[in-house]
Amino acid sequence: MIQLTKLNGDLFTLNALMIEQIQSHPDTTITLTNGRKIVVKDSESDVSQLATNYYKQIGLNSRFKEAGDSNG
Repeated sequence: MIQLTKLNGDLFTLNALMIEQIQSHPDTTITLTNGRKIVVKDSESDVSQLATNYYKQIGLNSRFKEAGDSNG
C-alpha cells in the first residue's frame, strides 16, 4: 500500500498492485486495473518510485521491473 495526496490535500492509501498506468497531463492521473482514474498531487515519478518500493517490500521486486520501465 502506498500513501498519496488528493488534489484537495487529503491523504489516502492505495493498493499499488491495482495500478495499471500513471500519466501526467499536467496533474498526475493514475488508472487502476478496474478502469477507475484517480488524480493526485504527487508527481508521476514519485508515484512510480512508491509503487516500486512497495513491490520490493512485499517481495515482488524480481517479478516487476521499475514502474514505467518499457525495456523488455
